[in-house]
Amino acid sequence: MALPKSVTLVEMGARDGLQNEHAVVATHDKIRYIDLLSETGLRWIETTSFVSPKAIPQLADAAEVFAGIRKAPGVRYPVLVPNMKGYERAKSVGADAIAVFTAASEAFTKRNINMTIDESLATFRDVVAAGKRDGMWVRGYVSTAFGSPFGDLVTPQMVVDVSVKLMEMGCDELSIGDTIGVGVPSQVDELVPALARAIPLDRLAFHFHDTRGTALANLFAALQHGVHIFDSSAGGLGGCPYAPGATGNVGTEDVLNMLHGMGIETGVDLAKVRAASRFIRGVLDHDLTSKTFQALEAADARAAGTGVSA
Repeated sequence: MALPKSVTLVEMGARDGLQNEHAVVATHDKIRYIDLLSETGLRWIETTSFVSPKAIPQLADAAEVFAGIRKAPGVRYPVLVPNMKGYERAKSVGADAIAVFTAASEAFTKRNINMTIDESLATFRDVVAAGKRDGMWVRGYVSTAFGSPFGDLVTPQMVVDVSVKLMEMGCDELSIGDTIGVGVPSQVDELVPALARAIPLDRLAFHFHDTRGTALANLFAALQHGVHIFDSSAGGLGGCPYAPGATGNVGTEDVLNMLHGMGIETGVDLAKVRAASRFIRGVLDHDLTSKTFQALEAADARAAGTGVSA
């Protein structure tokens, strides 16, 4: 199959990235980070999560962040919601795009949200119905689609079964996640056609973590099957607090570098993504994992004769 001429990126840094940080980022810094991302050409920026502050204290200020960001024209700002309480909180601050989340691994679902897969689907059925009734765009996440951190078997058919149930509820799009970064391209080659037999490709996104360095290879494999929506995270931030060994999402800079080098359009300015990553790196005070970010920062430092990144 011919590669897509253009790709849509869904930016994860502000939500999936910051929720995995040990330190709690100040609300005004989150707002500044998202505002910088809004200037890059990205059209989808997942902003925060309306989960219990006790579960994820890093995102306890979800309402303040969503209310405080500058909503750029043409940019959508989805938020994660775990239940009807979270949905009502998101709705009250004007969210018009939401995401719900379950997994293909039974053990992971129990550890992550203290429910079985079937229980999670029952919970989200009401959330999705409310969202559609209120005119919201709804995304569904299927985590651990390539393997579980707890040793239970995950098969392509299990992923398809959960995905179909989410679509039947009314989700507009599904994001299929390699939550702990164990997937390899041959698994992508098996899973994408299995999903595409049940769900249109233009409603499927993939969410690759780079724990073992295979995210870009997996992304390229998905491209070859016609997938054209991918999640990424500026600087490579992210992970999952409940998935031992999980590291960051594939870096937005790395994806842009590869896609632009291949002549695939994204509409996203790599230099402006770097600026957002540079800002949040300063706030977090630790290095970022994106190889392209590291390389370009080092090149700029050499050119400036400083020997250190800007």
